[in-house]
Amino acid sequence: MKAHTSETQKSITPEKALHFLKEGNQRFVSNLKVNRNLLEQVNDTREGQWPFAAILSCIDSRTSAELIFDQGLGDIFSIRIAGNFLNDDILGSMEFACKVAGSKLIVVLGHTKCGALKGGIDAAAVHTLGLAHLSHLVNNFDQAVHEAILPDETRSSENTELLNRVTNINVKQTVNGIRTKSYALKSMEEQGIIKIVGAVYDVESGLVNWMD
Repeated sequence: MKAHTSETQKSITPEKALHFLKEGNQRFVSNLKVNRNLLEQVNDTREGQWPFAAILSCIDSRTSAELIFDQGLGDIFSIRIAGNFLNDDILGSMEFACKVAGSKLIVVLGHTKCGALKGGIDAAAVHTLGLAHLSHLVNNFDQAVHEAILPDETRSSENTELLNRVTNINVKQTVNGIRTKSYALKSMEEQGIIKIVGAVYDVESGLVNWMD
């Protein structure tokens, strides 16, 4: 399979881009990946790139978007940060991907058993480690934890149901943050030029579960 060109990228709708990823994940879980000549794709993309989607995912070593969605060189922009949360630099990367480089889809991809979100739930313990930057990072999940936790519920990352709720809420908050913080991306979505969606990857099954 050849890498995308300017012409193929222009012909892709946001819905078609989402379909490509859904098909790719089905191939991944079925262990039926597309046969690609990666060296040929290096050649194909040496003059430029035309990815059809931008995916914000966690740095977790099990969550490589190219593998999970069975995509090749030049097919997707891969944005990664622990806990797949949003900041201005990530928003800038998304604006570049869609407004400048022509991508048709933004996916916020969370995953089960996320260590960063466990750290957010156990923030008090993380803060005792004396790691200033890690402490700053896990603070990004305070809002999701507060929204997810039930009255009198134990705040612990060993609470699997709480962790699952935080995972889903964190993805939804990130999706909403893209729309509220980037006028450019919100406008593109309202015009049907792009689509912004959330999903959660199951590290046990390899399946991506899509949010409405």
